[in-house]
Amino acid sequence: MSRFTTLSLTVTALALLLAAPALQAQQAQAPKYQNVQAKPKKLYCWNKGNERICSDALPQDAVNSAREEFGVKSGLRRGSVDRTLTEEERATEAVAAAQRQLDQAAEETRKRTEQAMLSTYEDEDDLRRVFTERTGILDNNVNTASYNVASLRDALVTLLSGAGDRELAGQPVTDKQTQDIRQRHTELVAQQRLQASFIAQREALDTEIEETLQRYRVLKGTAVANDPRG
Repeated sequence: MSRFTTLSLTVTALALLLAAPALQAQQAQAPKYQNVQAKPKKLYCWNKGNERICSDALPQDAVNSAREEFGVKSGLRRGSVDRTLTEEERATEAVAAAQRQLDQAAEETRKRTEQAMLSTYEDEDDLRRVFTERTGILDNNVNTASYNVASLRDALVTLLSGAGDRELAGQPVTDKQTQDIRQRHTELVAQQRLQASFIAQREALDTEIEETLQRYRVLKGTAVANDPRG
């Protein structure tokens, strides 16, 4: 082999050695580009007034609208997006969520209360005594309000009678009489409202007591039925 041929082979070998890292880097990067697939295009459809609009691009003014999404190639429905809630709707939903949370907490409290009811009270009379204090307070409030209403009504009748007597005698009703009549009437109306409120509370308490006793009977019966010793 000539010196020229040997030199050529040496240069070629060096070139291949120098090119190898670059080829390896290209081969390493190639899968990354091969694995990157373009996202399949979507077709968006939404309502604008009475018009149905479909487009492969979603304009800014439709971002908050309810829409359906379809595959461009397949034409199949791929999903949907509800419209964005308004501030008022979000506030309403927050209140509803809070109420659901309260209802759930109330239900859990009710269950714990029922278990405590069974373990604490031996019979209905024992359970009734829990309501004795509330019943006494409300009865006293009703009686006091009823007495006040009767007293104010009598006082108002007396004032009206006195004013009527003056008018029958041809005398004018004094400013003081007029003021007293208005004041007594205002006080009477206020006491009547208070009386009605106390009566409603007393009736509500009676309902609560009866419902509690009925629930206690059901729980007691269930507990007895499930008692293995029975």
